[in-house]
Amino acid sequence: MSGRAPRSQGFSGTRLYVAVGAWLMLILVGGFCTWYGWLGSNRGAQTPPTETVEAASTDTAPTSVVNVDTPSSQEPEPVNTDAPPHPTATDTQEVFGYGIVIHGAGGGNVDYMMGQVENLGLGWVKQQLRWADVERNPGEMEWGPYDWVVEAAGERGIKVMFSIVDAPSWLRSSYLDENVEGAPPDNLADYANFLGLVVDRYNGRIHAIEVWNEQNLDREWQTGSGLVPAQYVEFLSGAYETIKAHNSDIIVISGALSPTGVHDGITVYDDFLYMDGLLEAGLLDYTDCVGAHHNGYNIGPDVAFDQTGSAPDAATASFRGPFDNPHHSWSFKTTLDTYAEKVRAIDPEMKLCITEFGWASSEGYDAPPEGFGFAADNTLEEQATYIVDAYQQMRESGYVWLTFLFNFDYGNKSGGPSNDNVPYSIIDVNGVPRPAFGAISAMEKTP
Repeated sequence: MSGRAPRSQGFSGTRLYVAVGAWLMLILVGGFCTWYGWLGSNRGAQTPPTETVEAASTDTAPTSVVNVDTPSSQEPEPVNTDAPPHPTATDTQEVFGYGIVIHGAGGGNVDYMMGQVENLGLGWVKQQLRWADVERNPGEMEWGPYDWVVEAAGERGIKVMFSIVDAPSWLRSSYLDENVEGAPPDNLADYANFLGLVVDRYNGRIHAIEVWNEQNLDREWQTGSGLVPAQYVEFLSGAYETIKAHNSDIIVISGALSPTGVHDGITVYDDFLYMDGLLEAGLLDYTDCVGAHHNGYNIGPDVAFDQTGSAPDAATASFRGPFDNPHHSWSFKTTLDTYAEKVRAIDPEMKLCITEFGWASSEGYDAPPEGFGFAADNTLEEQATYIVDAYQQMRESGYVWLTFLFNFDYGNKSGGPSNDNVPYSIIDVNGVPRPAFGAISAMEKTP
């Protein structure tokens, strides 16, 4: 070890003061930086200026609004901001859509009912929406039952078709029949305006609209000028333009005709003749799909009207209409084939939407409803077979886009076996599934 003193012992008093001062300055600068970095800068970012908050509240709606003060007895308001986006061509324009007619507005547990439709493996439901029930008095809207149908279907990804009929009585003073099942308004444009309200309320949550129902019958359509096909096309044109203006993705279906077997041009119009009149008046300019109905009496879906003599039950059937008085209106096959032929002669790409089809069976009930004697000829097993065969036949035809079986749940909601909707239902009067339910569930479904 040398005799040199340690370096620290060599500081002078002045140098010591400078070192301590520098050390204190370093601490002060570091503390300021720490405060500014962690507290000062964040403090200014926590709350935007008042003007920004006010502007945001004006331009941006919340994702949902819940009014906890609304009494449970009031109908729920739809929350459109939570609705899925508009259906696209990929969503709605499947090659073939399997559907069923429901009585969802007729009471019962709609959520449970829609779950059963899901169990059937069907992707569409048809619900008739009666304008007169929604707007009983001018401007007073009662949407409740239809809200519930749309909500329950949407939760399961089931598409909804509304068939919209029956103007309120205060809008159709010219209609004289007090027992009318449905009539358009005196001012046809009022119907289009109502459709705009429907689309806006359920925008993105309904996927098709059928514009009226069986307008070739005077009980459904009377305007003071009779059953005029061209007048319906005028009516349809306003409806089509309004629907598309509000949501171009919704499928517009022309009102399905009733296969009548009778024609007087006043109270009833033969559906083939009426279809000719519709096409001549420009029907196809104002529809995405041509509506059609057929309920198959007591012959199968593959039997043409002029081939009923070779049908399996020709000799034993108690209801003799299709066998002793052959006419195109008896036959499911002839009716749909002929509609398609007429339509596609003008537009080869246009398809049919069968908004009601089915077979009635009164098996298990004391008697069929009056005027529906053919239901006694169809066993429950035949009903199931005819329905499944019809679905597959339509799928294979290439000319049917959507189809809706009539019906799912009118059986236990229509007041008993005397109601003519009941024998068509795949649910009986006690709410028990009939054989057709299991057959449809097990049926292969090719979209």
